[in-house]
Amino acid sequence: MFYGWRMVRLVSAMRVLGGGLHNYGFTVFFLPLSQDLGLSRAATSLAFSLARAEGALEGPFVGYLIDRFGPRPMILLATILCGVGYISLAWVDNYTTFLIVYLGIISLSFTPGFVHASMAVGNTWFIRYRARAMTVISSAVPIGGTLLTPLLAMVVQAWGWRWGAIFAGSLFLVIGIPLGIGVRPSPESMGLLPDGDLPRTQAAKSSGATTRSRDKSGEVDPTLREAMKTTVFWLFVIGMTVRVAAYSTISVHFVPIMVWKGLSQEHAAFLLGAFAFLNWAAHYVIGPLADSVNRPKLLAVCMLAAAGSMLVLIWGDGLWPLWSFTIIFTAIDASFPVVWATIGDFFGRKFFATIRGTMAFFYTWGGVLGPVIAGAVYDRSQSYVATLWGLCAILLLGCMLTALLIKPWNAAREKQTVNAGLI
Repeated sequence: MFYGWRMVRLVSAMRVLGGGLHNYGFTVFFLPLSQDLGLSRAATSLAFSLARAEGALEGPFVGYLIDRFGPRPMILLATILCGVGYISLAWVDNYTTFLIVYLGIISLSFTPGFVHASMAVGNTWFIRYRARAMTVISSAVPIGGTLLTPLLAMVVQAWGWRWGAIFAGSLFLVIGIPLGIGVRPSPESMGLLPDGDLPRTQAAKSSGATTRSRDKSGEVDPTLREAMKTTVFWLFVIGMTVRVAAYSTISVHFVPIMVWKGLSQEHAAFLLGAFAFLNWAAHYVIGPLADSVNRPKLLAVCMLAAAGSMLVLIWGDGLWPLWSFTIIFTAIDASFPVVWATIGDFFGRKFFATIRGTMAFFYTWGGVLGPVIAGAVYDRSQSYVATLWGLCAILLLGCMLTALLIKPWNAAREKQTVNAGLI
Protein backbone atom coordinates (compact mmCIF):
# COMPACT_ATOMS: atom_id res chain seq x y z
CA MET A 1 0.00 0.00 0.00
CA PHE A 2 1.18 3.49 -0.86
CA TYR A 3 2.83 5.12 2.16
CA GLY A 4 0.61 8.18 1.72
CA TRP A 5 -2.36 6.22 3.06
CA ARG A 6 -0.41 5.66 6.26
CA MET A 7 -0.04 9.43 6.54
CA VAL A 8 -3.78 9.77 5.98
CA ARG A 9 -4.44 7.29 8.80
CA LEU A 10 -2.16 9.16 11.20
CA VAL A 11 -3.61 12.62 10.63
CA SER A 12 -7.12 11.15 10.56
CA ALA A 13 -6.54 9.68 14.01
CA MET A 14 -5.39 13.13 15.12
CA ARG A 15 -8.60 14.61 13.73
CA VAL A 16 -10.70 12.01 15.55
CA LEU A 17 -9.09 13.22 18.76
CA GLY A 18 -9.49 16.92 17.98
CA GLY A 19 -12.98 16.53 16.53
CA GLY A 20 -14.37 14.64 19.49
CA LEU A 21 -12.77 16.71 22.23
CA HIS A 22 -12.69 20.20 20.70
CA ASN A 23 -14.84 20.69 17.58
CA TYR A 24 -17.89 18.84 18.88
CA GLY A 25 -16.77 18.96 22.50
CA PHE A 26 -17.18 22.72 22.82
CA THR A 27 -20.96 22.50 22.60
CA VAL A 28 -20.92 19.95 25.47
CA PHE A 29 -19.15 22.51 27.67
CA PHE A 30 -21.34 25.41 26.47
CA LEU A 31 -24.24 25.33 28.93
CA PRO A 32 -22.55 24.01 32.11
CA LEU A 33 -19.59 26.36 31.71
CA SER A 34 -21.91 29.32 31.06
CA GLN A 35 -23.99 28.50 34.12
CA ASP A 36 -20.98 27.93 36.39
CA LEU A 37 -19.26 31.18 35.42
CA GLY A 38 -22.50 33.17 35.17
CA LEU A 39 -22.11 33.98 31.47
CA SER A 40 -24.71 34.88 28.87
CA ARG A 41 -24.88 32.85 25.68
CA ALA A 42 -23.53 35.79 23.73
CA ALA A 43 -20.49 36.00 26.03
CA THR A 44 -19.77 32.28 25.73
CA SER A 45 -20.23 32.43 21.97
CA LEU A 46 -17.83 35.37 21.87
CA ALA A 47 -15.01 33.15 23.15
CA PHE A 48 -15.54 30.76 20.28
CA SER A 49 -15.73 33.62 17.80
CA LEU A 50 -12.57 35.26 19.10
CA ALA A 51 -10.85 31.90 18.69
CA ARG A 52 -11.94 31.94 15.07
CA ALA A 53 -10.62 35.46 14.66
CA GLU A 54 -7.33 34.33 16.13
CA GLY A 55 -7.20 31.52 13.58
CA ALA A 56 -7.81 34.02 10.80
CA LEU A 57 -4.97 36.28 11.88
CA GLU A 58 -2.46 33.44 12.20
CA GLY A 59 -3.58 31.63 9.02
CA PRO A 60 -1.14 33.11 6.46
CA PHE A 61 1.82 32.83 8.85
CA VAL A 62 0.96 29.24 9.80
CA GLY A 63 0.48 28.27 6.16
CA TYR A 64 3.94 29.57 5.31
CA LEU A 65 5.51 27.62 8.19
CA ILE A 66 3.82 24.40 7.08
CA ASP A 67 5.01 24.84 3.49
CA ARG A 68 8.50 25.72 4.74
CA PHE A 69 9.08 23.15 7.52
CA GLY A 70 6.41 20.49 6.98
CA PRO A 71 3.32 19.62 9.04
CA ARG A 72 4.87 17.53 11.84
CA PRO A 73 6.31 20.37 14.02
CA MET A 74 2.97 22.19 13.93
CA ILE A 75 1.03 19.02 14.78
CA LEU A 76 3.23 18.14 17.76
CA LEU A 77 3.18 21.69 19.15
CA ALA A 78 -0.61 21.83 18.80
CA THR A 79 -1.07 18.50 20.56
CA ILE A 80 1.03 19.51 23.56
CA LEU A 81 -0.55 22.95 23.93
CA CYS A 82 -4.11 21.60 23.58
CA GLY A 83 -3.43 19.01 26.28
CA VAL A 84 -1.96 21.56 28.66
CA GLY A 85 -4.68 24.07 27.78
CA TYR A 86 -7.64 21.82 28.52
CA ILE A 87 -6.13 20.70 31.82
CA SER A 88 -5.59 24.37 32.72
CA LEU A 89 -9.20 25.13 31.73
CA ALA A 90 -10.41 23.09 34.70
CA TRP A 91 -9.09 25.78 37.09
CA VAL A 92 -10.59 28.91 35.53
CA ASP A 93 -13.01 30.74 37.81
CA ASN A 94 -13.99 33.84 35.82
CA TYR A 95 -14.52 35.04 32.28
CA THR A 96 -11.11 36.67 31.97
CA THR A 97 -9.10 33.56 32.87
CA PHE A 98 -11.40 31.49 30.65
CA LEU A 99 -10.55 33.72 27.68
CA ILE A 100 -6.82 33.62 28.50
CA VAL A 101 -6.71 29.81 28.57
CA TYR A 102 -9.12 29.15 25.73
CA LEU A 103 -7.69 31.79 23.39
CA GLY A 104 -4.08 31.98 24.52
CA ILE A 105 -3.34 28.26 24.70
CA ILE A 106 -6.02 25.99 23.21
CA SER A 107 -7.29 27.89 20.18
CA LEU A 108 -3.94 29.45 19.35
CA SER A 109 -2.59 25.98 18.61
CA PHE A 110 -5.57 23.86 17.60
CA THR A 111 -6.38 25.30 14.17
CA PRO A 112 -2.76 25.30 12.88
CA GLY A 113 -2.04 21.75 14.02
CA PHE A 114 -5.34 19.92 13.67
CA VAL A 115 -6.86 21.76 10.69
CA HIS A 116 -4.28 23.37 8.40
CA ALA A 117 -1.46 20.84 8.85
CA SER A 118 -3.62 17.74 8.43
CA MET A 119 -5.28 18.94 5.22
CA ALA A 120 -1.88 19.95 3.85
CA VAL A 121 -0.81 16.30 4.32
CA GLY A 122 -3.70 15.11 2.15
CA ASN A 123 -3.00 17.66 -0.58
CA THR A 124 0.76 16.98 -0.60
CA TRP A 125 0.65 13.18 -0.79
CA PHE A 126 -2.11 12.90 -3.43
CA ILE A 127 -3.23 14.43 -6.71
CA ARG A 128 -5.54 11.98 -8.53
CA TYR A 129 -6.94 10.70 -5.23
CA ARG A 130 -6.91 14.09 -3.53
CA ALA A 131 -10.65 14.26 -2.89
CA ARG A 132 -10.65 10.70 -1.54
CA ALA A 133 -7.75 11.37 0.84
CA MET A 134 -9.20 14.64 2.06
CA THR A 135 -12.59 13.01 2.57
CA VAL A 136 -11.01 10.40 4.84
CA ILE A 137 -9.16 13.09 6.80
CA SER A 138 -12.17 15.37 7.10
CA SER A 139 -14.56 12.54 8.01
CA ALA A 140 -12.38 11.78 11.02
CA VAL A 141 -13.81 14.85 12.79
CA PRO A 142 -17.40 13.50 12.96
CA ILE A 143 -16.01 10.08 13.91
CA GLY A 144 -14.51 11.82 16.90
CA GLY A 145 -17.88 13.40 17.55
CA THR A 146 -19.52 9.98 17.39
CA LEU A 147 -17.03 8.14 19.60
CA LEU A 148 -15.47 10.69 21.94
CA THR A 149 -18.04 13.47 22.34
CA PRO A 150 -20.70 11.23 23.97
CA LEU A 151 -17.98 9.90 26.30
CA LEU A 152 -16.96 13.46 27.13
CA ALA A 153 -20.64 14.35 27.70
CA MET A 154 -20.99 11.45 30.15
CA VAL A 155 -17.93 12.62 32.08
CA VAL A 156 -19.33 16.17 32.20
CA GLN A 157 -22.76 14.94 33.32
CA ALA A 158 -21.31 12.65 35.99
CA TRP A 159 -18.46 14.73 37.42
CA GLY A 160 -18.88 18.23 35.99
CA TRP A 161 -17.31 20.19 33.15
CA ARG A 162 -14.03 20.74 35.01
CA TRP A 163 -13.26 17.02 35.19
CA GLY A 164 -14.39 16.82 31.59
CA ALA A 165 -11.69 19.37 30.68
CA ILE A 166 -9.03 17.35 32.52
CA PHE A 167 -10.20 14.21 30.73
CA ALA A 168 -9.92 15.96 27.33
CA GLY A 169 -6.47 17.36 28.03
CA SER A 170 -5.11 14.01 29.17
CA LEU A 171 -6.29 12.30 25.99
CA PHE A 172 -4.62 14.95 23.85
CA LEU A 173 -1.26 14.28 25.52
CA VAL A 174 -1.40 10.50 25.83
CA ILE A 175 -2.76 9.72 22.36
CA GLY A 176 -1.84 12.74 20.25
CA ILE A 177 1.92 12.94 20.74
CA PRO A 178 2.74 9.40 19.49
CA LEU A 179 0.53 9.97 16.43
CA GLY A 180 2.16 13.27 15.53
CA ILE A 181 5.67 11.85 15.67
CA GLY A 182 4.93 9.54 12.73
CA VAL A 183 3.91 12.24 10.22
CA ARG A 184 6.21 12.79 7.21
CA PRO A 185 6.19 16.01 5.13
CA SER A 186 5.83 14.79 1.52
CA PRO A 187 6.25 11.77 -0.81
CA GLU A 188 9.33 13.39 -2.33
CA SER A 189 11.00 13.43 1.11
CA MET A 190 10.88 9.62 1.01
CA GLY A 191 11.84 9.19 -2.65
CA LEU A 192 8.21 8.66 -3.73
CA LEU A 193 5.72 10.39 -6.01
CA PRO A 194 2.14 11.50 -5.22
CA ASP A 195 -0.54 8.79 -5.43
CA GLY A 196 2.16 6.06 -5.32
CA ASP A 197 3.11 6.56 -8.97
CA LEU A 198 6.44 5.31 -10.28
CA PRO A 199 8.91 7.51 -12.17
CA ARG A 200 8.53 6.87 -15.89
CA THR A 201 11.95 5.21 -16.21
CA GLN A 202 11.30 2.88 -13.29
CA ALA A 203 7.86 1.97 -14.56
CA ALA A 204 9.29 1.09 -17.97
CA LYS A 205 11.67 -1.41 -16.36
CA SER A 206 8.90 -3.07 -14.36
CA SER A 207 7.47 -5.77 -16.60
CA GLY A 208 3.74 -6.10 -16.31
CA ALA A 209 3.53 -3.06 -14.04
CA THR A 210 0.00 -1.70 -13.83
CA THR A 211 0.76 1.41 -11.77
CA ARG A 212 0.33 4.62 -13.73
CA SER A 213 3.60 6.51 -14.10
CA ARG A 214 4.48 10.10 -14.72
CA ASP A 215 7.36 12.52 -14.54
CA LYS A 216 5.08 15.50 -13.96
CA SER A 217 1.60 15.89 -12.62
CA GLY A 218 0.30 18.40 -15.13
CA GLU A 219 -0.62 20.70 -12.25
CA VAL A 220 0.34 24.34 -12.00
CA ASP A 221 1.65 25.82 -8.76
CA PRO A 222 0.83 29.55 -8.71
CA THR A 223 2.27 31.63 -5.91
CA LEU A 224 0.03 33.29 -3.36
CA ARG A 225 0.30 36.61 -5.18
CA GLU A 226 -0.69 35.00 -8.49
CA ALA A 227 -3.59 33.12 -6.90
CA MET A 228 -4.99 36.26 -5.26
CA LYS A 229 -5.20 37.96 -8.66
CA THR A 230 -7.76 35.39 -9.88
CA THR A 231 -11.54 35.57 -9.57
CA VAL A 232 -11.51 31.90 -8.56
CA PHE A 233 -9.59 32.70 -5.35
CA TRP A 234 -12.19 35.22 -4.21
CA LEU A 235 -15.15 33.04 -5.14
CA PHE A 236 -13.68 30.36 -2.90
CA VAL A 237 -13.20 32.91 -0.12
CA ILE A 238 -16.83 34.03 -0.27
CA GLY A 239 -18.13 30.48 -0.52
CA MET A 240 -16.05 29.35 2.45
CA THR A 241 -17.17 32.38 4.47
CA VAL A 242 -20.76 31.26 4.00
CA ARG A 243 -20.02 27.61 4.84
CA VAL A 244 -17.99 28.46 7.92
CA ALA A 245 -20.57 30.95 9.19
CA ALA A 246 -23.40 28.44 8.85
CA TYR A 247 -21.51 25.46 10.22
CA SER A 248 -19.91 27.35 13.13
CA THR A 249 -23.22 28.88 14.20
CA ILE A 250 -25.01 25.55 14.18
CA SER A 251 -22.18 23.56 15.78
CA VAL A 252 -21.73 26.02 18.65
CA HIS A 253 -25.46 26.39 19.27
CA PHE A 254 -26.54 22.85 18.38
CA VAL A 255 -27.42 21.77 21.91
CA PRO A 256 -28.98 25.15 22.85
CA ILE A 257 -31.05 25.11 19.63
CA MET A 258 -32.33 21.62 20.35
CA VAL A 259 -33.19 22.63 23.93
CA TRP A 260 -35.03 25.66 22.49
CA LYS A 261 -36.99 23.25 20.26
CA GLY A 262 -38.09 21.30 23.33
CA LEU A 263 -35.46 18.61 23.96
CA SER A 264 -33.70 18.00 27.26
CA GLN A 265 -29.96 18.64 27.45
CA GLU A 266 -29.33 14.87 27.61
CA HIS A 267 -31.50 14.20 24.54
CA ALA A 268 -29.87 17.10 22.70
CA ALA A 269 -26.40 15.68 23.48
CA PHE A 270 -27.53 12.32 22.10
CA LEU A 271 -28.76 14.01 18.92
CA LEU A 272 -25.39 15.76 18.69
CA GLY A 273 -23.68 12.35 18.74
CA ALA A 274 -26.08 11.17 16.03
CA PHE A 275 -25.28 14.29 14.02
CA ALA A 276 -21.58 13.44 14.23
CA PHE A 277 -22.21 9.86 13.07
CA LEU A 278 -24.42 10.96 10.19
CA ASN A 279 -21.82 13.57 9.31
CA TRP A 280 -19.24 10.83 9.00
CA ALA A 281 -21.58 8.76 6.80
CA ALA A 282 -22.30 11.78 4.60
CA HIS A 283 -18.58 12.21 3.94
CA TYR A 284 -18.50 8.76 2.34
CA VAL A 285 -21.50 9.54 0.18
CA ILE A 286 -20.30 12.94 -1.04
CA GLY A 287 -16.53 12.29 -1.08
CA PRO A 288 -16.47 9.44 -3.63
CA LEU A 289 -18.78 11.42 -5.91
CA ALA A 290 -16.24 14.24 -5.98
CA ASP A 291 -13.71 12.14 -7.91
CA SER A 292 -16.17 11.49 -10.75
CA VAL A 293 -18.34 14.63 -11.08
CA ASN A 294 -17.88 18.36 -11.48
CA ARG A 295 -16.81 19.36 -7.96
CA PRO A 296 -18.15 22.95 -7.91
CA LYS A 297 -21.55 21.65 -9.06
CA LEU A 298 -21.54 19.15 -6.19
CA LEU A 299 -20.60 21.92 -3.74
CA ALA A 300 -23.48 24.10 -4.95
CA VAL A 301 -25.96 21.25 -4.42
CA CYS A 302 -24.66 20.71 -0.89
CA MET A 303 -25.18 24.37 -0.02
CA LEU A 304 -28.69 24.27 -1.44
CA ALA A 305 -29.47 21.23 0.73
CA ALA A 306 -28.14 23.01 3.83
CA ALA A 307 -30.36 26.02 3.08
CA GLY A 308 -33.36 23.69 2.86
CA SER A 309 -32.50 22.16 6.24
CA MET A 310 -32.90 25.59 7.85
CA LEU A 311 -36.50 25.73 6.61
CA VAL A 312 -37.17 22.29 8.09
CA LEU A 313 -35.89 23.50 11.46
CA ILE A 314 -37.91 26.74 11.30
CA TRP A 315 -41.24 25.25 10.24
CA GLY A 316 -40.96 21.79 11.77
CA ASP A 317 -42.51 20.83 15.09
CA GLY A 318 -41.72 17.67 17.00
CA LEU A 319 -38.89 15.16 16.94
CA TRP A 320 -38.88 14.12 13.28
CA PRO A 321 -38.12 17.61 11.89
CA LEU A 322 -35.14 17.76 14.25
CA TRP A 323 -33.86 14.46 12.89
CA SER A 324 -34.53 15.61 9.32
CA PHE A 325 -32.57 18.79 9.89
CA THR A 326 -29.74 16.83 11.49
CA ILE A 327 -29.53 14.49 8.49
CA ILE A 328 -29.77 17.14 5.74
CA PHE A 329 -27.42 19.67 7.34
CA THR A 330 -24.58 17.11 7.29
CA ALA A 331 -24.13 18.03 3.61
CA ILE A 332 -22.40 21.29 4.56
CA ASP A 333 -19.63 19.71 6.65
CA ALA A 334 -19.25 16.69 4.34
CA SER A 335 -18.52 19.09 1.48
CA PHE A 336 -15.51 20.73 3.17
CA PRO A 337 -12.95 18.16 1.90
CA VAL A 338 -14.38 18.60 -1.59
CA VAL A 339 -13.75 22.34 -1.27
CA TRP A 340 -10.09 21.77 -0.40
CA ALA A 341 -9.65 19.18 -3.14
CA THR A 342 -11.11 21.67 -5.62
CA ILE A 343 -8.78 24.40 -4.39
CA GLY A 344 -5.91 21.95 -4.87
CA ASP A 345 -7.10 21.37 -8.44
CA PHE A 346 -6.86 25.08 -9.17
CA PHE A 347 -3.72 25.99 -7.22
CA GLY A 348 -1.59 22.82 -6.94
CA ARG A 349 0.58 21.49 -4.09
CA LYS A 350 3.66 23.65 -3.64
CA PHE A 351 2.01 26.68 -2.02
CA PHE A 352 -1.23 25.02 -0.91
CA ALA A 353 -0.85 25.64 2.84
CA THR A 354 0.08 29.29 2.29
CA ILE A 355 -2.90 29.84 -0.04
CA ARG A 356 -5.21 27.97 2.34
CA GLY A 357 -3.97 29.96 5.33
CA THR A 358 -4.47 33.25 3.50
CA MET A 359 -7.99 32.24 2.51
CA ALA A 360 -8.60 31.45 6.17
CA PHE A 361 -7.63 35.01 7.06
CA PHE A 362 -10.70 36.16 5.12
CA TYR A 363 -13.31 33.41 5.41
CA THR A 364 -12.84 32.69 9.12
CA TRP A 365 -14.62 35.93 9.98
CA GLY A 366 -17.85 34.20 9.04
CA GLY A 367 -17.22 31.80 11.89
CA VAL A 368 -16.34 34.72 14.14
CA LEU A 369 -19.55 36.66 13.61
CA GLY A 370 -22.09 33.86 13.17
CA PRO A 371 -22.12 32.33 16.68
CA VAL A 372 -21.94 35.73 18.43
CA ILE A 373 -24.81 37.16 16.40
CA ALA A 374 -26.87 34.03 17.08
CA GLY A 375 -26.17 34.28 20.82
CA ALA A 376 -26.96 37.99 20.94
CA VAL A 377 -30.21 37.54 18.99
CA TYR A 378 -31.28 34.74 21.32
CA ASP A 379 -30.45 36.75 24.45
CA ARG A 380 -32.71 39.55 23.18
CA SER A 381 -35.57 37.55 21.65
CA GLN A 382 -35.28 34.12 23.34
CA SER A 383 -35.58 32.64 19.84
CA TYR A 384 -33.34 31.29 17.06
CA VAL A 385 -35.83 31.95 14.24
CA ALA A 386 -34.15 35.12 12.91
CA THR A 387 -30.76 33.41 12.98
CA LEU A 388 -32.04 30.43 10.99
CA TRP A 389 -33.62 32.67 8.35
CA GLY A 390 -30.35 34.57 8.01
CA LEU A 391 -28.37 31.35 7.56
CA CYS A 392 -30.82 30.17 4.90
CA ALA A 393 -30.35 33.41 2.95
CA ILE A 394 -26.54 33.38 2.96
CA LEU A 395 -26.45 29.68 2.02
CA LEU A 396 -28.58 30.41 -1.06
CA LEU A 397 -26.20 33.24 -1.98
CA GLY A 398 -23.21 30.93 -1.54
CA CYS A 399 -24.88 28.33 -3.75
CA MET A 400 -25.21 30.80 -6.61
CA LEU A 401 -21.62 32.05 -6.32
CA THR A 402 -20.22 28.51 -6.14
CA ALA A 403 -22.03 27.67 -9.37
CA LEU A 404 -19.82 30.25 -11.11
CA LEU A 405 -16.84 27.90 -10.59
CA ILE A 406 -18.33 25.07 -12.66
CA LYS A 407 -16.96 26.10 -16.07
CA PRO A 408 -13.50 27.25 -14.83
CA TRP A 409 -13.05 23.92 -13.04
CA ASN A 410 -13.82 21.95 -16.20
CA ALA A 411 -11.31 24.05 -18.13
CA ALA A 412 -8.61 23.64 -15.46
CA ARG A 413 -9.04 19.86 -15.30
CA GLU A 414 -8.86 19.54 -19.06
CA LYS A 415 -5.66 21.57 -19.13
CA GLN A 416 -4.08 19.42 -16.40
CA THR A 417 -4.99 16.24 -18.25
CA VAL A 418 -3.42 17.51 -21.46
CA ASN A 419 -0.25 18.66 -19.68
CA ALA A 420 0.17 15.34 -17.92
CA GLY A 421 -0.07 13.49 -21.23
CA LEU A 422 -3.01 11.40 -20.11
CA ILE A 423 -5.04 11.87 -23.30
